[in-house]
Amino acid sequence: MGIFSSIKNAIFGGDDDKDEKSAGAAAGAAAAGAAAASAAAKPAPISEVDVEARLDAKPGADKLNWRTSIVDLMKLLGLDPSFSNRKELAGELGDTDYSGTAEENIWLHKKTMQELAKNGGKVPAEFLD
Repeated sequence: MGIFSSIKNAIFGGDDDKDEKSAGAAAGAAAAGAAAASAAAKPAPISEVDVEARLDAKPGADKLNWRTSIVDLMKLLGLDPSFSNRKELAGELGDTDYSGTAEENIWLHKKTMQELAKNGGKVPAEFLD
């Protein structure tokens, strides 16, 4: 699993959470009847996740500048914001020559927010410019 996947799972909920919800839904549907079970077996459409609300709700969000800082965003999510992890994230998002400059970190934050939006996240426009 890459760094972006770790970020996405920390905000959207990991695959383990989805598996538990699906298992619970399937068990309840089986009790309701065979027709309901087959309907519940189909994956439900993914609704948009309010990224800003989820991040604001995390403990310590008010003490970190996660809205503009990739380092603070990673800290808020419990991820190591080391240079090597940011370099790996930059590579995943298309910057194979990341050196850790302020401009690159700003780009990395915006690109991370853009990718979250592409993956079903509702991200405010000011995070995307």
